[in-house]
Amino acid sequence: MRRFALLLFFGLALGQTLLPVEQLGLTFREEGGAWVYQGGGKRFVYVPGVGWAEPLGAELPPPQEGLFPLEALKALGHFRVPEAGGRFGEKPKGLRVVLDLPAPYPAEPREEREKAGATLYLPYLAPDLLKAPWPKGLKARVRLLPEATELALRAERGHLYYRLFPLEDPPRLVLDLYLLAPEVEEVLAPGVRYREVYGFTPEPLRLYLVEAERGRLLPVGTPGKRALPKDLAPGALAVLNGGYFDPKSGTPIGLWVQDGVTLSYPYGRVALLWDGFAFFLGFPQFVAEAVGPDGSRVRVGVNASRARYTAHTVPGLVGREGEGVALVREDRVVSLLPAPAELPPGHWALTFPRDAPPFPLEVGGRLALYGTLNPPFRYALEGGPLLLKEGRYAYDPAKENFKDPRPLQAVAPQAAVAWTKEGKLWLLISEPTTPGALARALLSLGAWNALRMDGGGSAQLWVKGVLRSPYQGSPRPVVSALALYLE
Repeated sequence: MRRFALLLFFGLALGQTLLPVEQLGLTFREEGGAWVYQGGGKRFVYVPGVGWAEPLGAELPPPQEGLFPLEALKALGHFRVPEAGGRFGEKPKGLRVVLDLPAPYPAEPREEREKAGATLYLPYLAPDLLKAPWPKGLKARVRLLPEATELALRAERGHLYYRLFPLEDPPRLVLDLYLLAPEVEEVLAPGVRYREVYGFTPEPLRLYLVEAERGRLLPVGTPGKRALPKDLAPGALAVLNGGYFDPKSGTPIGLWVQDGVTLSYPYGRVALLWDGFAFFLGFPQFVAEAVGPDGSRVRVGVNASRARYTAHTVPGLVGREGEGVALVREDRVVSLLPAPAELPPGHWALTFPRDAPPFPLEVGGRLALYGTLNPPFRYALEGGPLLLKEGRYAYDPAKENFKDPRPLQAVAPQAAVAWTKEGKLWLLISEPTTPGALARALLSLGAWNALRMDGGGSAQLWVKGVLRSPYQGSPRPVVSALALYLE
């Protein structure tokens, strides 16, 4: 090995690239004091101290026993394919190889998943592949053959996934290589298992999920109080963080119905709705009424679903110019203000045309808010955005009440609820990605419907009291969660 390294060094120093004959598809033997190289239907003879045998020219660089100069093979027309330069870029799970082509790539894109190894024949002379920084755990063998560059790849552990696709203007060929850790499957109970699998976006994305064919799913937690999901549901088989909340006060943001009781009101986003083990996704059809001091009722909009009279339940500025605001705590009006006004935690507000309240209002007077789902569901928890709808990509946050798109654009752990067409429920966390990429990954795995829950630092999946999430920071206390129990 040391002798080879020295010879290669001196060869490069002389402007030559001396390569082992195996990498050039040649064989080597000594015959009558001459060095004989054969391959590709050709025979090359070199006599040490004399030079190349006819008809090869004396100007060709000399070989070194089992090493052959690449420049000599080029000059002899040994290669019948054009040459392509190579560039490399390291990726989190592998390597990107870019070949700069002299003309558009003539073949179709290729993609292979879950392979222990693969052999690719690239129709170019690509000597730069010999210098590629192959990732640890990937064994690569490059051979420069007359009609192709042969690239043999083998994953020492786990799986190899690759994508080979062309680009234009200028023509390039891109090879993305990924080394994927082994997938995981663990039976938790009859009909329930924990899995770590890859979806494809087309880049691979590792998902950590509990798959259940049966069980009992409950929304757990208390508005205004935060705890780790495992502590919100002691004894649960699995617990996934739930919907959004105001970080300062712990006020839930979005619909939350627990055993038929409305704990939080809609915020204009898609919700998970269910009874038993039958699940639905949609914008909640919610009927809300304000009840005045004399017991009279009036229909009101809620949060983003504004109307002439609108109830607001999330802390922050509420109301518009020209409106009045009644701040309410424990069914009593505590203040009457012009809009916009600040809604503090622990209160709700009714907004109305400033000179036309729905009924006489005064500080200290009674004002209550009631709401019901129509049709009624025993359980509901709002999340969003919607990811998949009946087997189709449905991610479009502009259709939901997301005023600041930046959190959805960040690469961060994602949490979601999904299910297959056959009715298998998935409670899942992804490694850091975006919601749109998560939707594509779930689609590649056969998910039928999917809804994002709160993400980032809140995204966490607990299985039998153990955190099974890729997030490396300390788990964040949350207000709501989805707990799976055995029937």
